[in-house]
Amino acid sequence: MFAVVQFPGSLDDRDLHFALKSVLGAPAELVWHKAAELPGGTRAVLLPGGFSYGDYLRCGAMARHSPVMGAVRRFADAGGVVLGICNGFQVLCEAGLLPGVLVRNRGLHYVCDFVHLRVEAAPAPFLSRARIGQVLRMPVKHGEGCYFAPPDLLAGLEARGQVLLRYCDASGAVVESANPNGAVGNVAGIRNERGNVMGLMPHPEHAVEPSLGGTDGAAILGSLVDALGTAR
Repeated sequence: MFAVVQFPGSLDDRDLHFALKSVLGAPAELVWHKAAELPGGTRAVLLPGGFSYGDYLRCGAMARHSPVMGAVRRFADAGGVVLGICNGFQVLCEAGLLPGVLVRNRGLHYVCDFVHLRVEAAPAPFLSRARIGQVLRMPVKHGEGCYFAPPDLLAGLEARGQVLLRYCDASGAVVESANPNGAVGNVAGIRNERGNVMGLMPHPEHAVEPSLGGTDGAAILGSLVDALGTAR
């Protein structure tokens, strides 16, 4: 079962639940942020996009203190798979489950557009449906999606293969013009050193049906379903 956490202010929780359950055929359940424990049989936890707690303090900073995050941390520490999308990525960084931080976009502009992403590594359970060098197309919508890590930390992430997705142009070239938010190294998605926690700013749940602009999001969500759930 895939647990999709709902925080006050979450916007994409039901979209993510729909993508998993109705499009990819995986068992999924919405979990309110006040839950002290995850549902029995949880195979993966997904933190959706949105504006948890209105982002009144700092994106993800308040959500990290929700009761459910204690359960999420225990789940991750035990090797459970956790995926954070957009605000979920911010929450994971604020909670210390992923390295680095998300800050205000370059120029302080909110961005809402489709972007291209180059797959830098394709590990299970997050990107086994993709291949290294593949270019994916997904939407972004955020005001604080600029990933930052100091040079020594970024070098370590690169060396250990923790950078999974990088903003690029349609040809796969990593160029500044393809970077929608000023993220250091064009980083769009990373994983932890253990390999069981991933965060990304683009929205795979909004890219699983042709009518919504494409199905490249299934490269991520479908990989989770392949590894942990029942696909159709």
